[in-house]
Amino acid sequence: MKFVMTQAVCPEGMELLEDKAEIYVADNQDPNNYLDEMADADALIVRIAKCDGHAIENSPNLKVIGRTGVGYDSVDVKTATANGIPVVITPGANNRSVAEHAVAMMFALSKNLVEAQQEMCAGNWEIRGAKKAFELEGKTVGILGLGAIGRETAKICRGCGMKIAAYDPFMSQEQVEDFGAEYYKDYVELLKASDVVSIHVPLTGQTRNMIAKEQLAQMKKTALIINCSRGGIINEEDLVEALKEGTIAGAGTDVFCSEPPQVDDPLLNCPNLVVSPHSAAQTREAVIKMAQMCVKGCLAVASGKKWPYVADRTVYDHPKWEDAEWAEV
Repeated sequence: MKFVMTQAVCPEGMELLEDKAEIYVADNQDPNNYLDEMADADALIVRIAKCDGHAIENSPNLKVIGRTGVGYDSVDVKTATANGIPVVITPGANNRSVAEHAVAMMFALSKNLVEAQQEMCAGNWEIRGAKKAFELEGKTVGILGLGAIGRETAKICRGCGMKIAAYDPFMSQEQVEDFGAEYYKDYVELLKASDVVSIHVPLTGQTRNMIAKEQLAQMKKTALIINCSRGGIINEEDLVEALKEGTIAGAGTDVFCSEPPQVDDPLLNCPNLVVSPHSAAQTREAVIKMAQMCVKGCLAVASGKKWPYVADRTVYDHPKWEDAEWAEV
């Protein structure tokens, strides 16, 4: 059995493959650049990388694609599914990590920590009087997407004394209110009411640019917006304009339309912005859980067993899975 990895998973994940598979670590984000290695690969593990249809269709032995995370927009799931290739994901492995990161950005912005450090280190002690800091207690946090990470973020915010509001088109009003959140059917109305907005929706055709100039203009001038989901959900050009013109008070983003962004990217040169390099899920604990869960799933699928945690379960309607048994999780 052969495993190809765009980048190596952590040692705890590698250990699960000892004596079970030949491993090729490409250290390259695009499998199209090493199709000679993909020719006999049983499994491909994609980290901060992509896997398009061309790479899938030119990997004749490929049985499974693994993503160390829950997002799979970087993988051509449609082509994989059509070829009976499950795309293994790791739901739940990074919930707490990403939620804590989102809340950390809320605190950093509400206390103006980044600007305060930069200015103080440059000799400007008077930055202490910038009058940008405020308390989160009693403020309303609007959660866009009340899935596992959104709920975990809301739980932490509730512990800080914040009021919870939520928009999720896949949940009923009763489900949202049972969680203890104020229900919003229209996410723009949620933007208007929130002091802090935290985004936890996947990147799809429906969510791309769901926060653009028009929506940002509906927010409070004192509001913050946090994106630890995917680049492209917030229109970056419009966010730059909103921050520079004071349409909103601040933003935090862990994700970008182009990763890594160039050092001269306008977004990196905005006021009242906190950024991180798509690292919200990169805590020690989450990295281990994601790697181990991904490797276990890929081993099961490559051995002919059905694994439940995949991007599209209709893959098992493919004839090659007709008589397959489910793996033990």
